[in-house]
Amino acid sequence: MPQYYYTAKSKEKKSEIADISQASSKKALAEKLKDKDLFLVEAEEIKEKNFFPFFNKVSLEDKIFFARNLRMMLSGGLSLSRSLKTIALQTENKRFRNVLLNIREEVHKGKSFSQALDMYPDMFSKIFRSVIKLSEETGKIEENLNILVNQFKKEHEIKSKVKSAMIYPSVILTAMVGVGIAMLVFVVPRMAETFESMEVELPITTRIFMAMGDFMASNWFLIPIILVAFILLLRMMAKTRKGKETIDTAVLKIPAVSQVIKKVNSARMARTLTSLLSSGVSIIKSLEILSESATNIHFKTAIEDSMQAVKKGDKLSEAFRPHSEILSVLMIQMIEVGEETGNTSEVLEETADFLEEDVFSAMDNLTSIIEPALMIVVGSAVAFFAFSMLIPIYSLLEGL
Repeated sequence: MPQYYYTAKSKEKKSEIADISQASSKKALAEKLKDKDLFLVEAEEIKEKNFFPFFNKVSLEDKIFFARNLRMMLSGGLSLSRSLKTIALQTENKRFRNVLLNIREEVHKGKSFSQALDMYPDMFSKIFRSVIKLSEETGKIEENLNILVNQFKKEHEIKSKVKSAMIYPSVILTAMVGVGIAMLVFVVPRMAETFESMEVELPITTRIFMAMGDFMASNWFLIPIILVAFILLLRMMAKTRKGKETIDTAVLKIPAVSQVIKKVNSARMARTLTSLLSSGVSIIKSLEILSESATNIHFKTAIEDSMQAVKKGDKLSEAFRPHSEILSVLMIQMIEVGEETGNTSEVLEETADFLEEDVFSAMDNLTSIIEPALMIVVGSAVAFFAFSMLIPIYSLLEGL
């Protein structure tokens, strides 16, 4: 049965209220409210939009908003059901609003909060669901929600820093490719006609550019198809273990980028371990969750191997040490200190703060390296193109 988000007026109080209710239609909703001496003002059916999920994606900001407000409302004495409904009414993302309302309905039917969250693994991470499940067992849901809010905030800061650092090179590379395609499609064919009429012997580089220009001018409609096919091929490769390993290995071999990737993943590991251990999750379970959330297959393999070593009785620092070429040496050393003092989660939190600052510094340095490198690449490409196109003209002038 459809759900409606509605506003209605009370005849006696002359005030407007907003709520959510199920009804077969807007007319049925109006009749239902009329029995309660309420008059329907406006109603909007709540639907989950699946046609264009990219444009209705639940962002990390939405999850921060949810976790923070849920913590505040539960701390204020509101029930879980009322808190979920209130947050849903305040949520602008319609898909997320619908999910929260469905979770509320499942809780009403008798499911636990964590069981209801398990219905949406693509929206709520394993970390979030595991911490909530543990919170239900220990009764520390407000405290653990605070840990999750901090986890989300730190993750958002790192992602924002990485995205902002990638904007400039992405714009430059896109513009360079666009201008290059435009030159090959519109400029090179006209110059080729001129060269043919002059009957000048052309160097190999000029002939290559002319062949590419002729092909693109005749088959320009293939360009977007090729680009889309290339992107889809990369996505398909990323879904297979072998393809994912190939991509991740190639990325880790890029000199400046590899160090940033290692620092980002190490900082994320330290922060996630801090959140899980502080919430009371066991080391084995924390490593299992960490391996599932790892985006780089080499880090995933390192975590899985470390988990097996811990199961055999090794300390966490000892399990991590054979993978020091991937994992942060500082993190491994600080975990060892934490194990000796019995304050692993506290030491890890300080380490996570330091590693995150190191990531911010590394991103600033990467940006300063990328800018001049891009200028060299763009300048070299322009010079090579101009050189290839101008050589025949100079040859003609020398023959006059």
